[in-house]
Amino acid sequence: MPRWLRWIALLLLCAAYLQGGLVKLFDFPGAVVEIQHLGLAPAVPMAVAVIVLELGASALILLGWWRWLGALLLGAFTLAATFLALRFWSAPPDARFAMENAFFEHLGLVGGFLLVAWHDLRHRHAGAYLRTTTGVQS
Repeated sequence: MPRWLRWIALLLLCAAYLQGGLVKLFDFPGAVVEIQHLGLAPAVPMAVAVIVLELGASALILLGWWRWLGALLLGAFTLAATFLALRFWSAPPDARFAMENAFFEHLGLVGGFLLVAWHDLRHRHAGAYLRTTTGVQS
């Protein structure tokens, strides 16, 4: 796969987190209200943590620095947020279908992040193996 296409795919995977982090950053009071709506406390530090996580982990993925870590962080965050915010099993019948659909879409994102982490770790391991056994720099 060409590098530019891989980068576009990673950008698309991170798009919701970049958008969400920037919206929260520029509307911090709204971010605090969102955290409070989910019943999390203390809301202000949690909102800061979410902004840093969404933007920071996305940057790790897109820049290729500790990409595996950024992917695992966003995957874990998405999994936790999915079970917290999209409890379709306890939703009223009129909201259940949309929430269930979003729930499983988010699980797909988690799977995508796991694949990114696995691929990055595999690539790093192979490069380290080559350097130690052959002296070749990757």
